[in-house]
Amino acid sequence: MATAAAGGSRSWLRPSGLLYGAYERRLLDEIDRSRLPRHVAVLADGNRRWARANAPDGTLAAGYEAGARRLEDFVRWCDEIGLQVVTLWVLSTDNLDRAADAEVLPLLDIIVRLVENLARPGRWRIQVVGALDLLPAAAAANLRRAADATAGCDGLHVNVAVSYGGRHELRDAFRSLLADEAAKGTTLAELAETLEIDQIADHLYTAGQPDPDLIIRTSGEQRLSGFLMWQSAHSEFYFCEALWPDFRRVDFLRALRSYSERERRFGR
Repeated sequence: MATAAAGGSRSWLRPSGLLYGAYERRLLDEIDRSRLPRHVAVLADGNRRWARANAPDGTLAAGYEAGARRLEDFVRWCDEIGLQVVTLWVLSTDNLDRAADAEVLPLLDIIVRLVENLARPGRWRIQVVGALDLLPAAAAANLRRAADATAGCDGLHVNVAVSYGGRHELRDAFRSLLADEAAKGTTLAELAETLEIDQIADHLYTAGQPDPDLIIRTSGEQRLSGFLMWQSAHSEFYFCEALWPDFRRVDFLRALRSYSERERRFGR
């Protein structure tokens, strides 16, 4: 039995070859476009493990760089399929507490470049969400500047969660709510009697946006780690084994297919 020669004659077997393209098209055909999520959020996990496996002689920054490039791809995929909102979690408050400056500072440089790259085309509305007061002042200012430049854009809304923690978000929401009510002259006793759920939601980082319909986490981890604690009450979850830099468009399409096949009950 003859065997195929190595190299170009096997190119159709590679992810960029004919079989991969055909599989992508099949996945697209299997997705019910009337049941697409409006808002997809992603925990882009596994960058450090990817760096240790793929660049063992380098630094962890190699994984963060690869992960940032894949985040840019992911935003394009969301735009192409017609989603309204995407949220990318790129740095948690726990990461800030645990990591040394030698790791965090290069990561912040990569995140700033990511936000600048996402803002540059002028197609998407970029919003940086998180406790930016915990970041170095220069990094926080650069993130705000890049995001503010897209304020007039009406395309895909991209939240970039930097220095984000679910408990920090709820703390900030209640601080903002209490300050607003105090300015109106509302007493704590009155607020305790009248406070409604929507009032709290109006003070979240994502106020005015639809809650995430689908949350994707990569690297095999199956937990939320405090991500969008309030907003995820009725979200669907999709867990993927791939480390984030290895997450492919077909993995994204599989997540959308899985979502479109589910019956959402919203607690009922």
